[in-house]
Amino acid sequence: MSNMDMSHMDMDMGDGHIMHMGNLKRKFWISLILTIPVVLMSPMMGMTLPFQWIFPGSDWIVAILGTILFFYGGAPFFSGAKAELQMKRPAMMTLISMGVGVAYIYSIYAVIANNLFHVTPTVNNFFWELSTLIVIMLLGHWIEMNTVMNAGSAVEALGKLLPQDAHVVDDQGNTTDIQLSDLQVGQTVAIRAGEQVPADALILDGSSDVNESLVTGESKAVRKTVGDQVIGGSVNGTGTITAKVTGTGDSGYLAQVMKLIKDAQNSKSKSENLADRVAGWLFYAALFAGILAFIVWLTVADLAVALPVAVAVFVIACPHALGLAVPLVVSRSTALAAQNGLLIRNRNAMEQVKQINFALMDKTGTLTMGEFKVNHLVSFDTQHSEDEVLSLMASLEKGSSHPLATGILTAAAGKDLTFTAATDTRQETGMGQFGTIAGTTYGVVSVNYLDQHQLAYDHDQFTKFAAEGNSISYLVAGDTVLGLVAQGDQIKPAAATLVASLKKQGITPVMLTGDNQETAAKVAASVGIDDVQARLLPEDKERLVQQYQKDGKVLFIGDGVNDAPSLARADIGIAIGSGTDVAIESADIILVSSDPADVIQFLDLARATHRKMTENLWWGAGYNLIAIPLAAGVLAPIGFMLNPMVGAVVMSLSTIIVAINAMTLKIKTVA
Repeated sequence: MSNMDMSHMDMDMGDGHIMHMGNLKRKFWISLILTIPVVLMSPMMGMTLPFQWIFPGSDWIVAILGTILFFYGGAPFFSGAKAELQMKRPAMMTLISMGVGVAYIYSIYAVIANNLFHVTPTVNNFFWELSTLIVIMLLGHWIEMNTVMNAGSAVEALGKLLPQDAHVVDDQGNTTDIQLSDLQVGQTVAIRAGEQVPADALILDGSSDVNESLVTGESKAVRKTVGDQVIGGSVNGTGTITAKVTGTGDSGYLAQVMKLIKDAQNSKSKSENLADRVAGWLFYAALFAGILAFIVWLTVADLAVALPVAVAVFVIACPHALGLAVPLVVSRSTALAAQNGLLIRNRNAMEQVKQINFALMDKTGTLTMGEFKVNHLVSFDTQHSEDEVLSLMASLEKGSSHPLATGILTAAAGKDLTFTAATDTRQETGMGQFGTIAGTTYGVVSVNYLDQHQLAYDHDQFTKFAAEGNSISYLVAGDTVLGLVAQGDQIKPAAATLVASLKKQGITPVMLTGDNQETAAKVAASVGIDDVQARLLPEDKERLVQQYQKDGKVLFIGDGVNDAPSLARADIGIAIGSGTDVAIESADIILVSSDPADVIQFLDLARATHRKMTENLWWGAGYNLIAIPLAAGVLAPIGFMLNPMVGAVVMSLSTIIVAINAMTLKIKTVA
C-alpha cells in the first residue's frame, strides 16, 4: 500500500460535507492557541479558577478571541450541521452547532450587558465552554481522521492499471502515441511486450501471453492470438500484438468495474454511526428541554430567570465527552489492529460486526494456499509413460503463471524431466491450453472440454479424484485422451478454526469458487462449511453478495480485481493482504499476513471496540441525560437547581473517564 500524506486527505464531516485534512489540522492548532488566553481570562460556568487572570478590559479581549474562534474554528461544524438539517437528520454537527451558537450569542449579550449597561447581578458568559468545546471537537475529528482515513481510493487504484498513452496505428502502418483519453473505439493500437493493454480490443495480428489477473483475481497468463479479445488493464507478455479497440471510457470492462465499486461505496457510505445517532437523540432532548424550561420559567418567574436557565440547558448539552468518546476508542483500536496485522480503513465496519449474518469467502487464497500440488498422474496410452504425459503437459504450460500450470511445471522439475515450450500455443477460455509439439497438436484441457467434444473418459475416476479435492486436467491429442493430472490445493491451517469461530458467533460461512462442485464440496467439508457456491464466473460474486444481503448483513473475504466490487458492496469487506491493490483499496479491513485467523482477531477486536464505544457513549451522554433536566429545573419544586460549577466539574470528569476507558481496550490473541 502506498504511504499517502494525510495532510491532503478529506473526511466526511457530516452527511456529505467534506472537510480537508490539512484545513482541519490547521484549524485545531490555531483554535488551541486562541483558546489558551480565553481559558485564562474567562470563568468556567461562572466559577473563577485559581489560575485565571481577570482584569479590566479582559472581557472584551475574551469576546474578540471568542468571536474569532466561533466563526473560524466552528465553521466546519456549522457546515456539517447545515448538511444534516438539509437531510432532516440532525446528529453530532447539529448538537455542537446548537451548543456553541447559543453560548456565543448569550456570551456576547453578557459582555455588553455587564460592561456597557452594568446590569446587576452580572450575567455569566460561556466563552470558556465555547472555546473548549470547539477545540475538543476539532481534536476528536482530527484523531478520528488520522487513524481511520482511507489509505487510498479503489477507483484511483483501478485507474493506475491503464497506461497514460496508446500507440495508434494508421492505415499506412505509421504509429503515433496519443493520450488514452483521446483513444476511440475502432482505432488500431500496437501493444508491445511488457506493456499494459490500453483498452478492450480484438487482436488483428500477432500473439502473446497476457496476464489477466484483472479478470481472475489470480496470476494467470493466457495465450492470446488473432481473433481473441484482450481487456484494458491486463499486461501483455513477451509478444507484440496489434489490436482493434472495441471498448474504451465508460464502455470498457475496467470502467464497468469502477462503476460497480463507486456505486457500492456510495451506497455503504450512507450508514449512520452510533455516535451520530446518540448525538441526534441528545439534540432533540436538549432542544425540547430548553424550550420547555424557558416557557415554564417565563410563566412562573420572568425573562431574567427564564433566559439563563434555557441557555444553561443548551450549553450543558454541549458534547465535550461525547466528542472524544468514539475517536479515542477508534485511535486505540486502530493502533492495536495495526500491531496485529489488521489495517482498518473504514471505522463503520467495526460497528456493524454484531449485525453480520453471512461470511462469504473465496476458496483459493482465502481458505486454501493457492499452491497446487500434483497428487495423481495417470497415463491412459501405452505409447506414453506417466513421465511423458507430464513432460508434454509441462511443454504446453511452459511460460504460464496460472496456479495449475505452476503445479505441473513444479512436478516436472521435481522429476528432472526435460521439455521445451510448445509452438503455436493458444488458450481457449474455460477449456484449456493447446499447442504443437514435434508436429502433433496436444491440449491440456478441463473435463468441460471432454464433455463438449464427447470424448470418452473414466467418469468414476474423475469423481473419485475430484471428491478428494483435486482440480483435474487431461492431456489430449486430437480425439484421444492420453492421461490426466489431479492437483490439490493445500488448505490453510487456520481455515477450519475460522469457520468454527464464525459458526459460534452465529455467522453462516459460505464458500465461493469457480472450481468444480466435487472439489468445492471436498474443501468445504474439510473446513466445516455447508453452504457452497461453485462454478462461479467472476461477475457472479457481487450478485451473490446482493442476494445474501436480502437475508442479512454480509461480510466478504477475497482478493483480486474481480473481488473489488464485492468487497465494496458487502457490509464489511476484508481483503487478503497478498491480493491485488484494487481489492485492498476496495476493502474495509486488510489482513496483512493473509492468515484466516486474523479474521477471528478482527471480529473479536470489533466487538470489544463496539463495547468500549457504547460504554464511552453512555459516560459521555449520561452526563447530558442527567444534567439537562437538572439544569432545566426539574427539581426546583424541592429547592434544587444544578449549580453550574458542579455541572462543569462533572463534565470534566466524564471527559477524563472516557479517555481512560478507551486506553483499556485490548485485543485477544488467537492460539
